[in-house]
Amino acid sequence: MSLVLNIEKSLTGQSWKWRSTDADARDPSFQPDDLTDQLLLSRGVPREDLARHKEPTIRAFLPDPSIFQDMSKAALRICDAIEAQEKITVYGDYDVDGATSAALLIRLLRDLGNEAGYYIPDRLMEGYGPSGEALVKLGQQGSDLVVTVDCGTMAYDALSQAKQSGLDVIVVDHHKCATELPVALALVNPNRLDENDEAASHGHLAAVGVAFILAAEIVRTLRGRGYFKNRNEPKLMKLLDIVALGTVADVAKIQGLNRAFVAQGLKVMAQRANIGISALIEVSGLNRAPIASDLGFALGPRINAGGRVGDSDLGVRLLSTQDRDEAHTIALQLDQYNKDRRAIEAMVQEEAEEMLANQSNQAVVVLAGKGWHPGVIGIVAGRIKEKTGKPSIVIALDDDGVGKGSGRSIGGVDLGAAIIAARESDMLVAGGGHAMAAGLTINADKLDEFRNWLNKKLWQNVEQASDSKSLLCDAILSPRGLNPEFVGALDSAGPYGMGWPSPRIVTGPVRIIKCDIVGKDHVRAIVSGGDGASFKAMAFRQGESVLGQTLLHADKDKRFWLAGRAKIDDWGAQLKAEMHIDDVAIA
Repeated sequence: MSLVLNIEKSLTGQSWKWRSTDADARDPSFQPDDLTDQLLLSRGVPREDLARHKEPTIRAFLPDPSIFQDMSKAALRICDAIEAQEKITVYGDYDVDGATSAALLIRLLRDLGNEAGYYIPDRLMEGYGPSGEALVKLGQQGSDLVVTVDCGTMAYDALSQAKQSGLDVIVVDHHKCATELPVALALVNPNRLDENDEAASHGHLAAVGVAFILAAEIVRTLRGRGYFKNRNEPKLMKLLDIVALGTVADVAKIQGLNRAFVAQGLKVMAQRANIGISALIEVSGLNRAPIASDLGFALGPRINAGGRVGDSDLGVRLLSTQDRDEAHTIALQLDQYNKDRRAIEAMVQEEAEEMLANQSNQAVVVLAGKGWHPGVIGIVAGRIKEKTGKPSIVIALDDDGVGKGSGRSIGGVDLGAAIIAARESDMLVAGGGHAMAAGLTINADKLDEFRNWLNKKLWQNVEQASDSKSLLCDAILSPRGLNPEFVGALDSAGPYGMGWPSPRIVTGPVRIIKCDIVGKDHVRAIVSGGDGASFKAMAFRQGESVLGQTLLHADKDKRFWLAGRAKIDDWGAQLKAEMHIDDVAIA
C-alpha cells in the first residue's frame, strides 16, 4: 500500500497508507456519483459484486440454512416440540448477544403457538454458559427441550449431565470450537471445525445471526408440514431490529450477511415496533432514528448492564415483553444499572492501570486483582488494550483464589484460540471465545504459568501485528470540503462497524486557532485551513498523549495534517461537520 502524503511517521508513530491498492478505490478526488463504489472497493468488495453490496438485503446474502451442520436436525426437533406442545426453554447468556438471541427465539416460538420460557444464569453466582445443575433442574421442572444460545459449545460436563438425565439440548452458538464437540442433540455453530467452506465463511456471525438462520429453517420446515394452513406465518423480517442490536453490540464484523442484518435491522428499529427497544431508545436520550454506532454505544451497554451489575434476565424480558409499562420500567432499571456500572468500571480501571508498569515488556497484558467486579472486566480489558495496543486480559479474583477473566485482542492475534489451547493444557478451569474476545476461569496459583505461556505463544503474532500497524485512509479532503453534505454521502457505503470501518479522511494543512481539554481527558480544537474554512476537531482520551499535548501547545504558525472520521455536529440549530481525530502529522 502506498503512503498518503508521504507520511511515514505521525505523532502516534504510524505511517499513513491508502486502505486499498486499487487505484480506482483510492482516487483522492471523490465525486458524489462514484463515492460509494470507491468505498466499497476499498473494503474488499469485488467490482462485479458492487450492486449487491450497495443495497445489502437479507434475500441477497442469506444462505440456505441447511448448509450448516445440525441445522436441519435442530429445526426438526424444535418443530416436533412446537406441534406436540412440549415445554421449550431457551437458555441464554447474560450479555447483549445472549439476550437478543434468546428474545428472538422466544418471540418466534410464541408466534408459533409455543409459550417458551427462558433461563439466564447469574454472572456472579453461576458464571458463563450452561451448568449441569441448571440443565438437570430445568428438566425436572418440566422442560422437554432446552435450546442454548450464545453458549454451550464448550460445555462438555453440563451437556453430558443433561443427556444422562434424559433432557434434549440443542446448542446454537458462534464461539470457537475444539476438535471434540460436546454431547448435544444438535450443535449449530458456523465455527465448527467440520463445517464446509460456505458455512464456515459465516463464522463472523454473532449468535443472534445464527439464531435468525435457525428461525428461517424452523419456519421453512413448518411450512412444508402445512402448519400455516390455518394460522399466519411469522414475519421474520420484523425481528431484524433485535438481530442488528445483538450483531453490533457483540462487535461482530459488519461484513456480508451481518451488514445486511444491520442495514435492514436499523430500518425496522426506526419503526419502533419492538416496545422494549423503543423504551430503551427513549431512556438513552436518542431523539432520532438510531444509527449503527448507537447500538454499540447507547443501547447495547444498557442491556449489558443488567448482566454485569444487575439482574441478568432484564435484557431478555425487555426485548420480549408486550407490555409497554413493563418495558418502560425495565428500561429505567437498565439505565440506572448502566450508571452504576460506569462507576464500578472506573474504579477497576484505575487500579488495573496502576499495574501496567510491571508488564511493559509483555506481549500480552494479563492483570489480576482481588475484589474487582467480574461484570466490568471485559470493558476494562478493552480500555487496557486501547491504551497499550496489546491483547489484554483482566481477571477478577475471589476470596477462594478463583479468577474470572475477560480478554480483548488486536487485529491479527487470535486470542480465543489461545485460550482454548490453554484450557486443553490444563492451565485453565474453563475458557473459550473468538479471535477478538475471550473469557476464562483460572485458579490463582496458575496465573504466572498462564501469563508466561501466553506471552511465549503469542509473542511473534503480537510483534508482527504491531510492526504492520499503520493508519489506513480513504480520502484527502480540503478543509472546506468537510461539510454535512459530504458526511451524508459517506453514509452511502454504511452501515459501518467492526470489519467494515467508517471512512477515514485526511484534511489539511490546518493551524490551531483554539485548543483545550473538555470532559475527561478529551482534546477539543478549532482549526482553520488555507482555504479559509474552519471546523471543530475532537481527540478523545488524548489529553496526556503526545498527540494531545502537541495540539494543546501548538504554535499558531504550525501546520498539521489531521486524519480521522468526519461526523455531524447536531448541537445547535444548524448542522455542522466536525472531525474526530485518529492521528496527526506535522505538515
